[in-house]
Amino acid sequence: MSEYQPYKQEVMDACHTLLERGYLKETEGNISARVSGQNAFAITPSNYDYAKMKTDDICILDFDTQKIEGEMKPSIESGMHAGVYQTRPDVHCIIHTHQPYASALALIKAPIPALFDEQVSRLGRSVDIIPYAPSGTGFLKNAVKAKIKNNNNAFMLQNHGVLVFGVTMEQAVHNMALLEKCALTYLLALLTEKKITKIPFPIREIAFAKLRKDEKKFSEL
Repeated sequence: MSEYQPYKQEVMDACHTLLERGYLKETEGNISARVSGQNAFAITPSNYDYAKMKTDDICILDFDTQKIEGEMKPSIESGMHAGVYQTRPDVHCIIHTHQPYASALALIKAPIPALFDEQVSRLGRSVDIIPYAPSGTGFLKNAVKAKIKNNNNAFMLQNHGVLVFGVTMEQAVHNMALLEKCALTYLLALLTEKKITKIPFPIREIAFAKLRKDEKKFSEL
């Protein structure tokens, strides 16, 4: 059995979970997991139905996006994933989806402020917008790398979708669902045209400090 099988299985299990919950549809989005101790990651193949996907379809790439293992063509966003892993040692798993509520906020370039304690302690001080760049290009990779240095774990890609990180795949899946909940709540609040309250600054900083502590711990593993 391949040494990369556990990472392929991890990605495959996440695909099934998100497909069952309705966050992934057919071929949209992509998921990856960092290979521990190597400059490599497992990632979903390009333009392939998640319902048909098997572990053998998952690709293993190095950080230059050169294929180490796998027969399928890797995701068009492989460069973006590689850029995240190179920039953020604490990130072990990445999920990119086109989930509707967060994507709607990305269309109107509306970052999500610190609305809830759990949001800040999981996702970061805010959910920022990464400026538009064409899918699968070096422009998008560079735009992502420039924005993610703030150590937040969730971002919205303008006219595209969302990008969510986790120190584990379980956490990445949780963060993705939390982002969609926050996005829906924020959209509903915006519709009222009333003042939107945020958690107090000191509480926000305490919650973010907890997130940074966890990130530092995992970046040293």
